[in-house]
Amino acid sequence: MPLQPDDLCPTPADLPESPKSLSPPLYLASVYRCSSPEEADRMLGGELPGYVYQRDGHPNATMLAEKCRQLHAADRAITTSSGMAAISLAVLALLKPGDHVVVSKLLYGKSRFLLTQEAARWGVESSLFDPCDLEDAAAAMRPNTRLVVVETIANPLLEVADVPALSELAHAYGALLLVDNTFASPVVYRPLEHGADLVQESLTKMMNGHSDVILGLLCGRQAIWDRMAGVVSAWGLNSSPMDCWLAFRGLTTLHLRMERACANALHAARFLAERPEVAQVFYPGIDSHPTHALAVRQFGPRFGSIVSFRLRGGRPASDRFIAAAQHIPFCPSLGEASTTLSHPETTSHRGLSAEERQQLGIDGGVIRLSVGIESPEFVCESLAQGLAAI
Repeated sequence: MPLQPDDLCPTPADLPESPKSLSPPLYLASVYRCSSPEEADRMLGGELPGYVYQRDGHPNATMLAEKCRQLHAADRAITTSSGMAAISLAVLALLKPGDHVVVSKLLYGKSRFLLTQEAARWGVESSLFDPCDLEDAAAAMRPNTRLVVVETIANPLLEVADVPALSELAHAYGALLLVDNTFASPVVYRPLEHGADLVQESLTKMMNGHSDVILGLLCGRQAIWDRMAGVVSAWGLNSSPMDCWLAFRGLTTLHLRMERACANALHAARFLAERPEVAQVFYPGIDSHPTHALAVRQFGPRFGSIVSFRLRGGRPASDRFIAAAQHIPFCPSLGEASTTLSHPETTSHRGLSAEERQQLGIDGGVIRLSVGIESPEFVCESLAQGLAAI
């Protein structure tokens, strides 16, 4: 008699009772067994807890989203396949043709592209504004404005947005405030507690912290959540079990890593400010930063793990620094456990015109440093190695 499927595949009755492991299990299933069509229908409709198909949800996504919901003191949270997918989710779930979105001109290049050029292709209008200028923000608002989008700490010159003031402005026009909190993480700031309606994180960065996943997160209020899960499933924005499992593990050390990285970043910023090769240091934790007073008021003792600086000598100086700083890998991302560096002109903001970059203060001499959890002495010695080559 030929082998039957049940001879090869264990059924639930064949499996031992699940052990109570301290580490959460990894569920790699693409599909789940249902007891009846009625049960599947009710689970897919949200009437019953449970899982049917991975694109609609899985245990690892649920565990990760719940932990992130707690960290951000949110009503609801959902994971996505990337940080960009999380922003896309907000746009797809909340906006329609004819709506208007007000976008920080300091936003990460791909986010700005999505919210302006791509959104315009399906009828969503947009206006750029300076998030550090409340009058400019007010001038950008329209009667059809539905969403205002800013970063807690802007990329790459680290300007700090006044979240409470911007949320008050958005709400006065009947709009929602979405805050990209990636450069802060909930360890430094929790925007929902200060008036924001939605907070987005690239879990790829600090919250995971180990350079091995790409994931996004969207958190927010219950009142605006009805369409979120359906949009994730319909547009294929869902997260994978493996990435969620790894990111959940990363969260267990988030507070320790961010405490150390923030302290190292402040140490590095002060070191760089004393170096003759450096024309300007951008870090909200030092007095010379234009939004330092606001950062102190909003964040308290921690100011993030990113430090940017402008080298005297422009792009040639940057090229020499990057080549010589051999203990700081040139990795155009951020939030790793180790210190890395990036060059915004040729990576995160390469999609902008030279004139647009000039208006934002991004030139070839700007280096963005993602400070890790090594000793502060190692970080500064590594920086000194690169600076010595200029």
